[in-house]
Amino acid sequence: MDQRKILVVDDEKEIADLIEIYLLSQDYSVTKAHNGNECLQLISNNKYDLVLLDVMMPKLDGMETLKRIREISNVPVIMVTAKTAEKDKVQGLTYGADDYITKPIKSPELLARVKAQIRRYTQLNPLNSDEEQENEEIEIRNLKINKNSHVVMVDGEIINLTKIEFDILYLLAKNIGKVFSTDDIFENVWNEKNYDTTNTVMVHIRRLRNKLKEDKRDEKIITTVWGVGYKIEK
Repeated sequence: MDQRKILVVDDEKEIADLIEIYLLSQDYSVTKAHNGNECLQLISNNKYDLVLLDVMMPKLDGMETLKRIREISNVPVIMVTAKTAEKDKVQGLTYGADDYITKPIKSPELLARVKAQIRRYTQLNPLNSDEEQENEEIEIRNLKINKNSHVVMVDGEIINLTKIEFDILYLLAKNIGKVFSTDDIFENVWNEKNYDTTNTVMVHIRRLRNKLKEDKRDEKIITTVWGVGYKIEK
């Protein structure tokens, strides 16, 4: 298997170097950038399996960089920041981050989150996976999901989703009629136990619904079961 390629973006050289040491110890290929513009240029010209993106950077900060990344790529992004407030985490998730880690960075946590994101990336991108491909397509009313090609269509229109948004939608669609709590969704999609993740899941559900244009539909694709969770009906 080829080395997984990770782009580390941080204006503090010492922190970028430390993260690089952690990642190299697990045999990842590492590229470093020290500002948002350099990050965008690298993503435009290269393929990465993951981006570790600092929030607090001069000129073009991490949040604005993330928004621009999402205009050109669905590469998994983990935000790295000294900010610990819940609103800052929610903002990053709203802009399309897949996960969030706070400084000071601890090697075991960083490596666990990196591994989880790359595992999900390879599972959802068959060309990057050594596992046998499943020829599986789900069709529910006006929704079509192709697991192999990672293509989602609604009313014949292709919907551009991040890896986590796709994973959530696929989880609900392949378990038609079953209600999943936010804890259930987190544990199935992130492959981790719940650690106060209600807002994290709800932000991703909200982004997913926006992309599915649920506000314009009389018959919703994703149904909220108040006080319980979410489901997709036939």
